[in-house]
Amino acid sequence: MLSAHAQGPIALAVLHGLKLVAVAVVAQALWSMARTLCPDRATAALALAAAAALLLFGGAATQLAAFAAGAAGGILLCRRTGALGAAAPLSVPRPQAWAAAALFALLLLALPLLASLFPHGYVALAEVFYRAGALVFGGGHVVLPLLRDALVPAGWISDDGFLAGYGLAQAVPGPLFTVAAYLGAANPWTHSPALAAAVAVVFIFLPGLLLAVAGAALWGSLARHATARAALAGVNAAVVGILGAALYDPVWITAVHGAADAVIAGGALLLMMTGKAPPLVIVLLCAACSVIRVLSA
Repeated sequence: MLSAHAQGPIALAVLHGLKLVAVAVVAQALWSMARTLCPDRATAALALAAAAALLLFGGAATQLAAFAAGAAGGILLCRRTGALGAAAPLSVPRPQAWAAAALFALLLLALPLLASLFPHGYVALAEVFYRAGALVFGGGHVVLPLLRDALVPAGWISDDGFLAGYGLAQAVPGPLFTVAAYLGAANPWTHSPALAAAVAVVFIFLPGLLLAVAGAALWGSLARHATARAALAGVNAAVVGILGAALYDPVWITAVHGAADAVIAGGALLLMMTGKAPPLVIVLLCAACSVIRVLSA
């Protein structure tokens, strides 16, 4: 709520520092995921193809197409790469699993229809975050392009505000999806920031929870099939490419405006990679460096 009303050069410098934190965080996540999910040339090629598609065409539809192409490419190229997943840690009766799957699909289809009747209200906000939570694959950072594509062009939040919140979220313990609270509260269309934050958080986590309940009953049989494992390896590679594209646009081009910004973001990345500073300290350092630049100008 405070960052949405930040005014003056010092406050804007702090917000710019938070955007530089986002650069370092996404770069570190990309490096970590690429090492794990792209162990060979085939998966690296799929990742590069997904990144190129996102940079050329953009949009949520392209991201979904990249997932589908990654799955198809994995079936063709990654038969030896796909690893057997761990068994589900809990047992769910099949009736409950199918009920969770049905509710997941019902909300995915019904919320867009309701949102078209009540644009820029709480239902529309719920639809944005439910769709992002339902379609994201591969970890919290991959939600960045999905949320940005849904929120920024539609006027829910500015690019600057989006990345500032993304950087600020690094100082908070817990999963990255909790940035939804900031994004819900910062939008100008709803009347209660607290209620909007609650709606955003509930609906970004809900689809994953429903799929987890459904998947607990189905994953064991699915993981035994070589074709399914190969497809999953291809989708994971596409996830890396999507995150790589997001690192450039919107993260880098929105946050880095010169050599000094690149140095600050690079220093933050180095601290993250070496583990020499906790995330909160890195957030404070980036904000302080940005403020010092403004004061010394």
